[in-house]
Amino acid sequence: MISLIDLSKVPGLLLIFMRVTAFFVTLPLFSYRNMPTQHKIGFSAFLALLMYFTIDVPVILLDETFILLILKEALVGLLVGFIAYLILAAIQIAGGFIDFQMGFAIANVIDPQTGVQSPLIGQYLYTFTLLFLLAVNGHHLLIDGVFYSYEVIPMNQVSIPFGEGSIAEFVVFTFNKMFIVAFQMAMPVVGCLFLVDVALGIIARTVPQLNVFVVGLPLKIFVSFVVIIISFGMFSILVENLFEFMLVTMRDLMSLMGGA
Repeated sequence: MISLIDLSKVPGLLLIFMRVTAFFVTLPLFSYRNMPTQHKIGFSAFLALLMYFTIDVPVILLDETFILLILKEALVGLLVGFIAYLILAAIQIAGGFIDFQMGFAIANVIDPQTGVQSPLIGQYLYTFTLLFLLAVNGHHLLIDGVFYSYEVIPMNQVSIPFGEGSIAEFVVFTFNKMFIVAFQMAMPVVGCLFLVDVALGIIARTVPQLNVFVVGLPLKIFVSFVVIIISFGMFSILVENLFEFMLVTMRDLMSLMGGA
């Protein structure tokens, strides 16, 4: 295997390894702490070696420009993986909206994948989303995004056009779109719970003897679970559209960083 590697292109192999490793640092599903670090590094090295024999690796000299190229490759991998993680964060935000209306916002769980606190319903929906991602081989498309990045962001490109402001504007637009998708996912449950609150308010005015605070919480929990079960088909469609939007967003971000 070593004899097949051109020594003049070893710096290019190192740059590929840097981009792939940085990509897996922030990419959903591959960046979680329940995946051992040794496996992440080994898989990144194996994938970088496959890409070395697949793409046209230019001859890069080991000079001061090589340090800038390493920083650029790390930044490209981190940004592309982060934009994918930002899109999937809409699931957690939608769960936060639902938990706040259900009364579950007082209790959070520790996400074993990221090590941070997450809402109960948000964690459930996020786990379902990851399983759906694996079922449709979405993780293969995410890895394919790393390979596609070399078509729009050349390895010997030293700088990224941050000064034009288009990348920052694109990230803000993606952030805004993430909240819109989260609101669409949570809207059936939140809308039904709003009607339940209105009904409880009317009951509290007409029947003062009834303690709506005691009746309201279990009623809202029951209605929430019923609506979640009923709207699960629509949620699956939204998750599928979310995956498509995530892949398109990754492609557009890489095009902007490549100066296209």
